[in-house]
Amino acid sequence: MNITTVGLDADDTLWHNETIFRLTHDRFVALLAEHGDRDLIEARLAETERRNLRLYGYGVKGFTLSMIETAMELTGGEAPPVVVREILAAGREMLAHPVETLPGVDEALAALSEKYRLVLITKGDLMDQERKVAASGLGDLFAAVEIVSEKTASTYTRIFARHGTGADEAVMAGNSMKSDVLPALEAGALGVHIPYVITWAHELAAAPENHPRYGALDSISELPDWISKQQSLIEER
Repeated sequence: MNITTVGLDADDTLWHNETIFRLTHDRFVALLAEHGDRDLIEARLAETERRNLRLYGYGVKGFTLSMIETAMELTGGEAPPVVVREILAAGREMLAHPVETLPGVDEALAALSEKYRLVLITKGDLMDQERKVAASGLGDLFAAVEIVSEKTASTYTRIFARHGTGADEAVMAGNSMKSDVLPALEAGALGVHIPYVITWAHELAAAPENHPRYGALDSISELPDWISKQQSLIEER
């Protein structure tokens, strides 16, 4: 068996994303300061986001709608027009925010693309994710880009069969234990956790214990060597 395919998450794995959301969270809390303290506002927004995921999916547009809904709830249905305008402006600014790749990404992907088929596997709004891929300058390094509504074991099974030689000969790397690592391991791939400085609460999950196909790295720069070592271990068996 040979490792042929490497799947990579996008947001907070290749480029900054959650920090942009956190800045908008701060702006939202300031807008609604008359109607509750930070903990209350954050809790209500998080609850609304979770409730709306099945309707709007992931991404800035759903987040913006959730902010408007939360503002209406906190103001008893009487959110001032200026507040709604500010929320909409914040959403537009997020959608236009420059894409900033994380340290070591360019070099790591260049090295990986020389040996493996790279597949970008990301959740989120189709147009926004396509924009970020184009703006990142990384698009040409990927054999395929898959923008999905959710990441499950069946998602990885399907994608690695379509774009590779099956999940058992693939690696999936990303910052989310819940979305990038655990379901990939369940599908039979190697799963690599590369944490980001901030993790959205919805993506938190415990790391697997003593799983032979799991790895944890501090930086994406370590990924090419880690995969090479895994291939060597496979060949020794």
